[in-house]
Amino acid sequence: MALVERLSKHVALEKLNLRSQIFYDSMAIVDAVLGRLLDALLGVGDLLSPLSSLSVLLQLTALVLLFLLLLRFTCLLWSHAQFNRRLRCFSKPPTHNWLMGHLGEMRSTEEGLHAVDQLVRTYKHSCSWFLGPFYSLVRLFHPDFVKPLLLAPASITVKDELFYGFLKPWLGQSILLSNGEEWSRRRRLLTPAFHFDILRNYVKIFNHSTDIMHAKWRRLLADGESRLDMFNQISMMTLDSLLKCTFSYNSNCQESSSEYIAAILQLSDLIIDRRGRILHHWDWWYWRTPEGQRFQQACNVVHRFTRTVVQERRDQLLQQREPESHTEKKDEEEKKKKVADFIDLLLLSKDEEGRGLSDEEIKAEADTFMFGGHDTTASGISWVLYNLSQNQDYQNRCRDEVNNLLQDRQTEDIEWDDLNNLPFTTMCIKESLRLHSPVSAVTRRYTEDMHVPGDRVIPKGSICLLSIYGVHHNPEIWPDPDVYNPMRFDPENSKGRSSHAFIPFSSGPRNCIGQKFAMVELRVVIALTIRRYRVTSGPEKIKRLPQLVLRAEGGLWLHLETLDTPQE
Repeated sequence: MALVERLSKHVALEKLNLRSQIFYDSMAIVDAVLGRLLDALLGVGDLLSPLSSLSVLLQLTALVLLFLLLLRFTCLLWSHAQFNRRLRCFSKPPTHNWLMGHLGEMRSTEEGLHAVDQLVRTYKHSCSWFLGPFYSLVRLFHPDFVKPLLLAPASITVKDELFYGFLKPWLGQSILLSNGEEWSRRRRLLTPAFHFDILRNYVKIFNHSTDIMHAKWRRLLADGESRLDMFNQISMMTLDSLLKCTFSYNSNCQESSSEYIAAILQLSDLIIDRRGRILHHWDWWYWRTPEGQRFQQACNVVHRFTRTVVQERRDQLLQQREPESHTEKKDEEEKKKKVADFIDLLLLSKDEEGRGLSDEEIKAEADTFMFGGHDTTASGISWVLYNLSQNQDYQNRCRDEVNNLLQDRQTEDIEWDDLNNLPFTTMCIKESLRLHSPVSAVTRRYTEDMHVPGDRVIPKGSICLLSIYGVHHNPEIWPDPDVYNPMRFDPENSKGRSSHAFIPFSSGPRNCIGQKFAMVELRVVIALTIRRYRVTSGPEKIKRLPQLVLRAEGGLWLHLETLDTPQE
């Protein structure tokens, strides 16, 4: 009997999934037809001259549009009702009404983060969440609940359109946005670019870019400017480093801007703006707005720059007659000596069948590296300095550690072998990444039903919002979660802690491929900065601003004081 009952439930579930898929397909068709009809309606005046014919056609078109809009709304209501029913196993926070759900309650502000804190205290591990009839989410903020989702096979994991779809015109089908076998192939080809032997070469670049930033700070301090916005300063430094690591391109962006730099910054701002406007989620509407047109223009600038660099570098490699394959150890060693940047590594990468990446694929990965690498790392560095400015005893201890490491050196450069000799500084960085995670959440969809503790089932197609911020501020995992305490990451204190209690770079097969790159840059920049400057903060209260990365309202302004350090 138990077997029959399970089989009956399974058949019923499969029927429900089939009906859901039919409705999703119908909604997609309706959206496509709506877009085509609106395009036709806008251009109809050019096709018809008789006023009577035009009037009849407009009336018919309006009726068809009204019907399709009603059909679309009906599909949304049906889908909304189904998800409401299937997500009853999760607690549901109070809503304004059944239809609108929690629409408008997710805010990218300090108050929005406090609301997440309240959710975590109230619901402990998870809850359902409905953005009107449009999107059905499950919010998760406990290690035991995010772990099975993050560790799920990449073959059933999909990046959802709600949070990632806006990036496609800029980043294309890159490793960040692709799925399935295409993602697996990209991951295999890109992983060698983040090997330790490659990262070792970037340490000099991080030192040099930090030196340029500090030289600029000395000039500002000499002119009486001791209070600086860390986000503005450090973002330019991380962009400088990335341009050198990615393209071997010296942009001088820390001293002067460029069209390419301005376009990258504008694209990030426009994505944040679009995410907050529900009508702008509809591509047909968005590309006709002034914001959408500015987005396309900025994309053209970035793509033109990247495409030119990729083509020029491919031509150079062909002229140098680089070997087609690298199966022999000698060839690998020669490649590592010759390859100086990310573009070269991608151009030389081959899969198991000997196929490399096309110019368009390389362009997408380079654009993604620039997008994902500068803002997140800049946010991480800025908040480490803020937390150390609030805790002078920890800052002094970091400084002593760095000074002891570099004593009797001819230069102040941090070297590759030094990175493992900064244990307390690394603990301070990790605690800052916990308290002020650059990325507050990641989202996933799954092509299968997903099971989490308590016999709860997340139906396939639901958007899973995995709250990194919520996990890192969960008082069941982190006592006094709002207190900055680097000793949490002392090896002795870390024993017995869940492997998914600390996930600033996500986890599992779709974790951040550049996390080692980021941690190397964080340690180099923090060590040199704390050695050369005392960082303090003023009495004003900082308000956090969770956008694409965690920022601060009005900037993160800190005071700098130059310290005497041994010179070369």
